[in-house]
Amino acid sequence: MILDLFGTLVAAPSTVERRAAAAQFAAILRVAPAVAESVLSDSWQARHDGQLASTSEVAAHLVACCNASAACADELEMLLARLAHVRLQADAALLRALEQLRRGGARLAVLSDASPDIAEVWSGSDLAPHFDAVVFSCRAGAVKPDRLLFRAALRELGVAPRQTLYCGDGGGDELAGAERAGMGAVRVERRGGPSGLAFGETAWSGRAIPDVEALPTLLDGWGQR
Repeated sequence: MILDLFGTLVAAPSTVERRAAAAQFAAILRVAPAVAESVLSDSWQARHDGQLASTSEVAAHLVACCNASAACADELEMLLARLAHVRLQADAALLRALEQLRRGGARLAVLSDASPDIAEVWSGSDLAPHFDAVVFSCRAGAVKPDRLLFRAALRELGVAPRQTLYCGDGGGDELAGAERAGMGAVRVERRGGPSGLAFGETAWSGRAIPDVEALPTLLDGWGQR
């Protein structure tokens, strides 16, 4: 089974949370919050598709985009790491569901559009021990729904597409992307609620469940794929 990260395993950030983070960036960079928010939005592609290979490169890029002092980069890098750690905090009920899936014999992978700061703190998160493989867009060099990402996740798990279920909230056209890659797909309601940000979401008429915690029951009903 392959699972999305943001909006699926952990809450997707809300507009309010995004603005609060931008305000912290702005304070370090000594620019207006609106400027920091605009730069963060404009740099999404570069932060997620592999153009920037590390958190330090992300920090330097943001500093340059804001015409800020290079002396800000170290503090900004620390903020990126701190925020990434917070974003990866998972609910206890979800962690129990993942453990139940693994006890049932499921092999699990994460497939996520993610920036280097997320990739670099992942191994220290409570989520990491529950997964057999992880594919982050910033490491793979593509963003959803590029088939390269789905193929990489399948390769890391060592499973065939027809044996695999993809689960996500639908951002990045991921559900249709998974089906085009030959997998089954199921949508979960966006963790964090409807105010959570998602990009590239498309309509979905297929199977849906309320959350990842419902997956063990779903798989029991399917006879564990």
